[in-house]
Amino acid sequence: MPSLPPLWSSLRRVPSRLPPLPGGARLWVTLLSLGFLLAALKGNAEQLLAQRLDPQGWLWLVIGVGLSLLSLVINGLAWAVGLRWFRLRPRWGLSVRAYLSTNLLKYLPGGIWHLAARVRLLVQGDRLLAGPATSVATPLALAATLLDPLLAASAALAIAAAAGWRSGWPLLGLLPLLVLVPRWFQPLLQRLERSRERQLARSPQTQPLVQGLPDADSSSAGFLLPGYPLLPLLVQVLFVLFRFSGFAACVLAFDQQLSLPWPAWLLGFALAWTAGLVVPGAPGGLGVFEAVLLVQLGGQLAEAPLLAVALSYRLVVTLADLLAALTARLDAALDPPLRNCGIS
Repeated sequence: MPSLPPLWSSLRRVPSRLPPLPGGARLWVTLLSLGFLLAALKGNAEQLLAQRLDPQGWLWLVIGVGLSLLSLVINGLAWAVGLRWFRLRPRWGLSVRAYLSTNLLKYLPGGIWHLAARVRLLVQGDRLLAGPATSVATPLALAATLLDPLLAASAALAIAAAAGWRSGWPLLGLLPLLVLVPRWFQPLLQRLERSRERQLARSPQTQPLVQGLPDADSSSAGFLLPGYPLLPLLVQVLFVLFRFSGFAACVLAFDQQLSLPWPAWLLGFALAWTAGLVVPGAPGGLGVFEAVLLVQLGGQLAEAPLLAVALSYRLVVTLADLLAALTARLDAALDPPLRNCGIS
């Protein structure tokens, strides 16, 4: 049998895995995104400082905070709908409050504190779940928690496909919708669940939250998807649209509504928001959202007003996250049943 060519033989000896980046991919994505954003800010500093808000513009920003706050409530409801889709019986009001209360934890380093807190609340099922069978195995709790961002990303890409159908985006939106078919979604969700469980277990940041959880290797640890997650997906579509309405208020605040058609704004927002959700980077998608938005829309309008819109939206959603968490915790502090559920 003839020997392999020397070049092919050397290629076979190349490692199949590249060595990990120093500090991890999250650090490098954060640095690159923030570096790109800082460079854009420096290059447009004079024009950016020239941007001014009139009283009507400030009113639009206040409206944006309210719309973003409402979107968080819808997101909490979407999480509860996902729990119900998994054939659990969530206490609806408590589930939404728990979601809002833990949402602020996403800004902590590591980006997994909010997931760990929700998993712990689900495993201690008597807090959030009704009915006689309230015990939830850790893998099922993790899967129900991971379902929320996966469906949110799928919904955002579907909206992007609808907004940019003339630009050739429909295939991008159809792909994640096809992945949600149980035949493919079941192994994907199980793999993500196992990966996230290992991350929670070995991270010193989340060990206080996950210590004492049931063993994932027990016989009751498996889970099966009950079908296609259509209803949770539709609620996530509503959430993303309300999220965009908060962004649209920032566009109106700086009188940029005529700079681009609204479908183009929606397309740019949906793509940037999805990137900020799924790309590993700074907590809350800081820097990633703004960088992708600049890349997507920067060639279609001046960068200075686009930067003003992006930065004001970051301020609006952060304030909405803070208000939602504080309101949920205050509500729990004033209501003993909520406090007993561990939401405060």
